[in-house]
Amino acid sequence: MPNAEIARLLREVAELLELESANTFRVRAYSNAARVIEELPEAAATLSPERLHELPGIGDDLAGKIAEIAATGSLKLLRDLHREVPHAAVELLRVPGIGPKRARTLVDTLGIRSMAGLARAAKSGKLKALPGFGAAIEKKIISELAVHSGEEKRILRATAAQYGEALLEYMRALPGVRRAELAGSFRRGRETVGDLDLLVESSLGVEVSERFVKYPEVRAVLAKGPTRASVRLASGLQVDLRVLPAESYGAGLYYFTGSKAHNIAVRKMGQQRGLKINEYGVFKGKRSIGGRREQDVFDAVGLPWIPPELREDRGEIEAAGRGKLPKLVEYGDMRGDLQMHSTDSDGRDSLDAMAEAAQELGYEYIAITDHTPMLRIVNGLDRARFLLQRKRVDRLNARLRKLTVLAGAEVDIRADGSLDLDDETLESLDIVLVSLHSKFDLPKAGQTERILRAIRHPAVDIVAHPTGRLIGQRRGAGFDLERVAGAAADHGVMLEVNAQPTRLDLDDISCRAAIALGVTIAISTDAHSRDELRNMRWGVDQARRGWAAKGDVANTRPLKALLKLLHKGRR
Repeated sequence: MPNAEIARLLREVAELLELESANTFRVRAYSNAARVIEELPEAAATLSPERLHELPGIGDDLAGKIAEIAATGSLKLLRDLHREVPHAAVELLRVPGIGPKRARTLVDTLGIRSMAGLARAAKSGKLKALPGFGAAIEKKIISELAVHSGEEKRILRATAAQYGEALLEYMRALPGVRRAELAGSFRRGRETVGDLDLLVESSLGVEVSERFVKYPEVRAVLAKGPTRASVRLASGLQVDLRVLPAESYGAGLYYFTGSKAHNIAVRKMGQQRGLKINEYGVFKGKRSIGGRREQDVFDAVGLPWIPPELREDRGEIEAAGRGKLPKLVEYGDMRGDLQMHSTDSDGRDSLDAMAEAAQELGYEYIAITDHTPMLRIVNGLDRARFLLQRKRVDRLNARLRKLTVLAGAEVDIRADGSLDLDDETLESLDIVLVSLHSKFDLPKAGQTERILRAIRHPAVDIVAHPTGRLIGQRRGAGFDLERVAGAAADHGVMLEVNAQPTRLDLDDISCRAAIALGVTIAISTDAHSRDELRNMRWGVDQARRGWAAKGDVANTRPLKALLKLLHKGRR
């Protein structure tokens, strides 16, 4: 069972307990356990009771619950809670602005049982009269419902990876399966996916299909044939299987990777050459002239290889034809990580533990960037605590051999654009990140000026997760990207592509636009634990979708070259 599935069930328990107004510490215990399991680099389902007890926050009760999920695929406590808590209340929690108390109020007071019912109540003005709501909350809910209405249900790509990669391992274990890969939007690196497309190369279609539908996580078989099948997993994620022979596998992988718009454009190029291109191969009349490799498709229309992340019909075909496609940044190019947090603020591992983990990953440098005082809820550091941390960083660097730790801070940008730390302390740091954690709803012009003022500060090096969005939860700040990116380029300030799966901020389109305006980007994990340092892969994929080459990314540089980009180097 994937860690993501165990974490999903534990998180669902936390939500239902919160809706039941259960003890706050109990709710937090399940929520924290879900996060710990989700981040775990090893399969939780295979761990011994002793190893489970070693995990932070996992006591006897939670270890037993995890073991129950691993053994049975479900949890008695969760079934009991579902009988007590209205399903509609859980669904309402997905709407930004609606927490557990508001969800229960909507269900108990107005009898709301669906999103459609919520929309009707909001539009008729019934919400603002409820305790804990008001006109502003009602307006926000109407706005959020309008933005997300009609959207298909999608999950984070990083979450889908846990389900998909476990399934790949299961399918590859079948004798006769020569290759198996995930295609579709997952392979293109989109930040969320609606379903998964699984392609298998084999001549044993019936056996492959049979094994697929018998996967232990399958809860419903939607379709089944000798070369194709479709299932729904326990998580609700749909997976579609196609089995292809060797002579068609490359063309099939290309076809099912998409995007649809990209495929149509390439097929038209083929038609102009008298060719037919589909999932079975490249044909001249009835004669197959290619299909074993994806490259066969590109060769047929006179194009070089186009990486999957670029196949969105956003100019990649024209750029490829002119030989102007960038050589995209790769995970192996990353020399360091420029944003992470320790237990000094809201991190879950110590400064030393984060450095040790980074050293194990082979990094040359990292930046410790704990929060500033404005974020009291996360124990932000003041001047005195940053100076103490600086001394600890210096002592740590004195004994490290292969890694350099930069002393930094993630500094809040106040509503007026001023920074939440005094200039003297800012100047003493090796690296300064600035970010938005409040006032996301400022008008666009005001938000733009706020960020511009921060960029102009001489100590600032990076604007971290620039919009502050949380995928599926918060849209983030609206500002004039062209002005912000232009100012960043002029002042030598980097913009971050945050690798947290819930952020991936900048998004791909904004990343590409910023690079085109001359901005250097930084890909950072924003890790709050040593295990989250592995999230770098998601940030690299997002930057690749943003057409980023190695030279566009600050932390592909050796330390000496990186320091020239930072505020001390500029002085």
